[in-house]
Amino acid sequence: MDTEKIYTLQDLETTEFSGTPLAVIGHPIQHSVSPAMHNAALAQLRETDSRFIDWAYYRFDIAPEDFAQALALFHKRCFLGLNLTIPHKVQVLDLIQDVSPDAQSMGAVNTLVWNELGYDGFNTDGYGLSRGLELDLGVTLKDANVILLGSGGAARAAAVQCVLSGCAQLYVGNRTPERLQNLLTVLDGVAGSTSTQTFALNDLPQDLPECGVVVNATSLGLQASDPAPIDVAQLPAGWKVYDMIYNPTKTALLEQASARGLPIANGLSMLIHQGARSLELWSHSAIDADTMMTAACNSLKLPLRYD
Repeated sequence: MDTEKIYTLQDLETTEFSGTPLAVIGHPIQHSVSPAMHNAALAQLRETDSRFIDWAYYRFDIAPEDFAQALALFHKRCFLGLNLTIPHKVQVLDLIQDVSPDAQSMGAVNTLVWNELGYDGFNTDGYGLSRGLELDLGVTLKDANVILLGSGGAARAAAVQCVLSGCAQLYVGNRTPERLQNLLTVLDGVAGSTSTQTFALNDLPQDLPECGVVVNATSLGLQASDPAPIDVAQLPAGWKVYDMIYNPTKTALLEQASARGLPIANGLSMLIHQGARSLELWSHSAIDADTMMTAACNSLKLPLRYD
């Protein structure tokens, strides 16, 4: 089977995926390098453990209106594990019964593990974000000031992770007040001392602390024509900027921040570490994140870190 192909619902209906299949599901999905990094990790596992001889990881473009039907087919065809990306992380909660406590708190699921009755839901995004910020920008979430942009599934995971990690101040910005309120409702169920403030994307809070980190969890930046979600010029000089988007590797947000001399990083490290944690859940084996990083960088034709 071709692990580089973008598969569809029709392929799922008509094609036999032998062995132990895994997949990432999203819409759109052409930007994903998850197959490259997961299949590289699986190849490494096969070198020392024959259990993984027939494991393979695919990608599927599944529209939201087809997701419920697709999930049932994935289960019927015994896909052991699934990663979920935009726009399925929240929708899936209505379709599965068993959800881990962290995913329940985050109100979003990005990892599914097959069982006989359905799928168990987990969320590894928060872990991936923490590792990405630490490795790329030297940011530890405990006592940090964070501006979080967005209120979807990835933003929910990030917000909960910030509170659980003990951020000092969390500013959450979004275009629509209704979705902001939904995220705040999620945070109400999470114990922590973090002070939370909301704002509209076109109106950054005044009197920001001298230092902190911006985390973009919106989809603004996936398209080359997308503007930056905020005016970077309004940030104090001591701030750093992290964009969960990794393809393209430098969004308008990162371009503007870099032009100001602010430290920047894209979301590739978050992708790698959430993916490694997912593969650990499926394989019950230790995963080498560096192998996944190398494969992802090769797929994107970029160095391990960019200037």
